[in-house]
Amino acid sequence: MNTATAESLIDAFKQAGQGQVFRYWEKLDAEARKTLLTQALQIDLNEIARLNETLVLCEGEHGVDLSDLHPAPYIPRPEQGGDPQRWHTARCAGEEALRAGRVAAFTVAGGQGTRLGYDGPKGTFPVTPVRKATLFQVFAEKVLAARLRYETAIPWFLMTSNLNHEATVNFFEENDYFGLGADTVHFFQQGLMPAVDLEGKIMLADKGEIAMSPDGHGGSLRALVRSRSTEIMKAAGIDIISYFQVDNPLVRSIDPALIGFHIQSKSEMSSKMLPKAYPMEKVGHFCTQHGRTVVVEYSDMTDELVEQRTPAGELRFIAGSIAIHVLDREFVERMGGDNPDAALPFHRANKKVATLDDQGQPVKPETPNGVKFEMFVFDALPFAGHPVIIATTREEEFSPVKNAEGLDSPQTCCEAQLAEYTRWAQAAGVEIETNENGQPPFVFEVTPKFADNQESFVHRWMGFSPKPEISEGIVLDA
Repeated sequence: MNTATAESLIDAFKQAGQGQVFRYWEKLDAEARKTLLTQALQIDLNEIARLNETLVLCEGEHGVDLSDLHPAPYIPRPEQGGDPQRWHTARCAGEEALRAGRVAAFTVAGGQGTRLGYDGPKGTFPVTPVRKATLFQVFAEKVLAARLRYETAIPWFLMTSNLNHEATVNFFEENDYFGLGADTVHFFQQGLMPAVDLEGKIMLADKGEIAMSPDGHGGSLRALVRSRSTEIMKAAGIDIISYFQVDNPLVRSIDPALIGFHIQSKSEMSSKMLPKAYPMEKVGHFCTQHGRTVVVEYSDMTDELVEQRTPAGELRFIAGSIAIHVLDREFVERMGGDNPDAALPFHRANKKVATLDDQGQPVKPETPNGVKFEMFVFDALPFAGHPVIIATTREEEFSPVKNAEGLDSPQTCCEAQLAEYTRWAQAAGVEIETNENGQPPFVFEVTPKFADNQESFVHRWMGFSPKPEISEGIVLDA
């Protein structure tokens, strides 16, 4: 960047009341100046001013509007009273779209394994019972299985972050892209937003570094557009994006039923719901409000609402959001563009932000001293035409790895995988005794390349003669 351009940028920050960003400019060497200018160029000062006005400097607390809130309708599974023929027809429509090459897989993978006590991208964390295959490997094998089944090249897009982009790309290169082919795996980075203090001033992490953080999973929509990933999709004839997050190895990353319902409903954004296990479970709630589909976070729902029951005794607000969606590509292009009338809202998150004091000394606060701005992907639902929600089950599709121990931990995830493999084997006629939690007396594994659902397992198993013995440590692989 030439001197005139740098001076113009610095002046723009001063005019916006954010001149403190360049407080130490004269003390910085050339490399530090370059870093600071590169960061500053990423910041939309008008956007920051608007967020300060609406989220930081506004008077009083602005709670979430819970008026006219009702449970969102969803399509129940056949075993829950849903129409089996309707599900069959949807699945066939989804399979047709897959065979036509209309679908891409998309994983939000910007997180680190910090909460797991793991140093590295969360996607590189080992999760399977025997092989200790990583999350990335499990998803790669699921994409590969879908490619083989539908005889099409399903591309895979992964959104990384500034924290883990290089390590993620290196991991895929070291593992030869798990057989997918480098030209079909696309990486791009999540957008960043500056943290501001409680007066709305952009904070510094160091004298030549702005305190920046990822803009939330909702930022994936504009990152898809800004990285030109949607252009790659369009050129390949892809108009459907299968969205899932990196921490849940049970997810059906390519589900023809959800894709089919999405197509048949002419939906711009479709989702899966999970019946909540108990009132205070920490998942968002699918609701309708003023005629639109919304997701209300668990922390924003009142105790009275989450504890409401139907006459049959079920939770009234039972439809939990588990971050599994299908999106229309043109809808993503609209929501990820520059139209302020079709943009996801930012949310305020009070955080402890490492920064500098007035003397330029590092400060690690013990209480929240700043505000970070985040977007949530489910906030796109109110903008979507004809959104559809279908039911899934915890046993088949939800066992995230979030915590080092206890709930949603590597142990509970391994147990969920084992229980799933066992159900598949039992459905194929294999006799396996289980305890009250559905756990077999030994550890084994079924790779997605062998089978990625019960139907495909039964089909593969019936083709064996003689059949292998399922016992301690066996891995059923392609």
